Amino acid sequence: MARNENRDNREERDSEFIDRLVHINRVAKVVKGGRRFGFAALVVIGDQRGRVGFGHGKAREVPEAIRKATESAKRKMIQVPLREGRTLHHDISGRHGAGRVQLRAAPAGTGIIAGGPMRAVFEVLGVQDVVAKSIGSSNPYNMIHATFDALLKQGSPRLVAARRGKKVSDLVSRRRDDAQSDAEVETAN
Repeated sequence: MARNENRDNREERDSEFIDRLVHINRVAKVVKGGRRFGFAALVVIGDQRGRVGFGHGKAREVPEAIRKATESAKRKMIQVPLREGRTLHHDISGRHGAGRVQLRAAPAGTGIIAGGPMRAVFEVLGVQDVVAKSIGSSNPYNMIHATFDALLKQGSPRLVAARRGKKVSDLVSRRRDDAQSDAEVETAN
C-alpha cells in the first residue's frame, strides 16, 4: 500500500515538470554484420517557476536515451531567481568551452528572443521576457552549459543585500536613483 502511495507522489511531482528535447545525436559503429546505431539525447527540464536542469543520456534506442537524459536533468536542477517571475534581475554573460552567451533582462512584452537551445532553457525556466545572444560555438551542449553558467551567476537583490549586510530597500532605491540621475545627465547634454 505504501509503495503505491510513493509511486503516486512521485508521478505527481514529476508531472509538474516540463521537458524539452534539445538535441539527438546518432552515432554508428561498424561491425561485422553492418552498422550498430547509438543515440545521445540532450534534454532540458523545468517547472516554469525558476527551477531548471539539463541532462544527457545515451542508449541504443531513442526513447531510452531520452528517459536517461530526463532522469539526469531531474538530479541536476538549479534554482534561478527571477524578477517579477518573468525576467532576469540583471544582464549577465556565461561561457563554456568555445561557447559564450549574453543574457539581458527585458521589459514586459518583449518575449523570448533567443535561439535554439537557449530558447528551450528559458521556456522551461518560466522566463517570459529576455534577450539572449550566442557568441562563438553553436554546439548545443556548449550553449546549454554556457547558459547554465550565466544563470548560476544570477543574483537577486535579496541575496546581494544579505551578502553586503544592507537592506533590500537601499539597493532597489539606489537603482532607481541611478536611473533618474542618468536621465538627468542625458537631458543636460
